[in-house]
Amino acid sequence: MDILVTGGTVFASRYTAEYFASKGHRVYVLNRGSKPQPENVTPIIADRHALGDALRDKHFDAVIDVTAYTADDVNHLLDGLGSFGHYILISSSAVYPETLPQPFSESSPVGANSIWGKYGTDKISAEKALTARVPSAYILRPPYLCGPMNNLHREAFVFECAEQGRTFYLPRDGSMKLQFFHIGDLCRFIELLIEKAPDKYIFNVGYPKAVTIREWVKLCYETAGTEPVFSEVHSGVPQRSYFPFYDYEYILDVSDMSALLPELTPLAESMKLSYEWFRNNRSNIVRKRLMDFIDSNKEILK
Repeated sequence: MDILVTGGTVFASRYTAEYFASKGHRVYVLNRGSKPQPENVTPIIADRHALGDALRDKHFDAVIDVTAYTADDVNHLLDGLGSFGHYILISSSAVYPETLPQPFSESSPVGANSIWGKYGTDKISAEKALTARVPSAYILRPPYLCGPMNNLHREAFVFECAEQGRTFYLPRDGSMKLQFFHIGDLCRFIELLIEKAPDKYIFNVGYPKAVTIREWVKLCYETAGTEPVFSEVHSGVPQRSYFPFYDYEYILDVSDMSALLPELTPLAESMKLSYEWFRNNRSNIVRKRLMDFIDSNKEILK
């Protein structure tokens, strides 16, 4: 197939481009050419908001839009495309208001979420713009993505703490749950949608079972070859000052995804693959000043 992937230079979009290229497809990536390109793809260097005729004479069997965040992002790409088959938009679980009963299902109303703010409402606008123009487009709503090429300071932060033998500062008792999804499984599900073309168009995706913060940190430490020593933080210090996730627990109902893709990469294997990539790509991590805050505020992190 001829497949267009938007972005293609970091984490989810880069992994997606290289995944489908590894399967023998002709993969094109649309980006502005400001970062190194993925392997075995054809770059189309253009701004999605000013495409001109860059895509007009091409047909794509599938468009995988990983980098659309707003309605304008979607509309400008659609305006610039020629012909295409499937359109798959990577949206977000941030479209669900935190006030709704959980787990969130695809039939739950979308709306503003006070944790995610504009990011969530922009994703809603992108979804609405797409479905208005391409009713048969697929929309995927993942929780936190994990796995190789993750340049965000999430598991990478925990790996660094493990390697340095640091005490890990745990929000409260560490029982807050996080839901993840392996980036390779996201690509496998996209592949399945293209091949089987189900008549359902919106899917929550993710591991069916969430893990507690304590369990996840322990897994990351074990992946790096050590055991964590925890210090619980009960002082009311904002969680994101010393921990890479918001103080927000949510769970997605992924039963419709699981019916189509029942076998997933175990979270432990995902962390192993992530750590292997991290060890060879440390300079690519977009770091936050979490360790600096911890080192300067240990007296209040109690």
